[in-house]
Amino acid sequence: MPLGTIKLNDGNEMPVMAFGTGTKWRGKGDITDGVIQAIETGFDHLDSAQAYGTEPYVGRALRDCGLARDEFFITTKWSGMSPMDEAIRSSLDNMGIKQVDLYLVHMPSLLKDVERDWAAFEKIKEAGLAKSIGVSNFRLEDMQKLLKVARTKPAVNQIFLNPYTYEQNKELIEYSRQNGILTEAYSSLISLTWWAGGHVDKPVEAAAKRLNASPAQVLLLWVRSKGVAVVTTSSSKEHLEEYLAIADLPPLTEEEIAAIDEAGAKGPPKRILVKLRENASLVLAVVLLHAIFLLYRFVL
Repeated sequence: MPLGTIKLNDGNEMPVMAFGTGTKWRGKGDITDGVIQAIETGFDHLDSAQAYGTEPYVGRALRDCGLARDEFFITTKWSGMSPMDEAIRSSLDNMGIKQVDLYLVHMPSLLKDVERDWAAFEKIKEAGLAKSIGVSNFRLEDMQKLLKVARTKPAVNQIFLNPYTYEQNKELIEYSRQNGILTEAYSSLISLTWWAGGHVDKPVEAAAKRLNASPAQVLLLWVRSKGVAVVTTSSSKEHLEEYLAIADLPPLTEEEIAAIDEAGAKGPPKRILVKLRENASLVLAVVLLHAIFLLYRFVL
């Protein structure tokens, strides 16, 4: 059973689960084979960004698969590395397409003058270069400020969301829902990797046992229970199949969802249980991840 699509506030349909080409793949060189593997496994939504440097490989994978353009949903993001009108055309050229399905402002700080800059972003949709437009990493106050001046509401807000960051994002998710804006989560499986060994493990494992499912599947079901779409990734075909297989699982019970919520609200483990393997880039990623969490919880 396929996971299906979600109708956005502009009437366009977006596949519920995307294959991400960001953090894990950044700096890995040619990732065409990884993207092709995701497509062959069943992913029809591919997520990239100007900053990732992976758009050319997404485009190459699309061409190599030989499938029609309308069989894929493609998201990319303006990361501020060049003016937005130049960036969107460069992204389209990189991927060898004429229109992206969803184009996001990668972070709120890119909108220096919210009214002026969002109006310019709206023109990208009006010009037919993007079917839908949205934002990423916007907090509640960022979204409220944007909606005061937007003629076209963002269709999506893609955010760092998992059981450990849900509590501080509840109000944002509800506000977005009330305004017809879909929340899309990235790093939803982080409690299995960088934040392993924390409070969330126990309720997730209990639900996994009841469902005869994996902890990763339980976490993805938890995300879907919030009415949130998902961006996930893996270089393992088995893991990709596992993620898509949540379509065949029953939903979590209200008690299971509440138990995961309650555990996540206690915060991530103080010590990150991760095999560093003397990998400097992974160490840096872990440090940045904790910085993001601290900003969300104590500053923003």
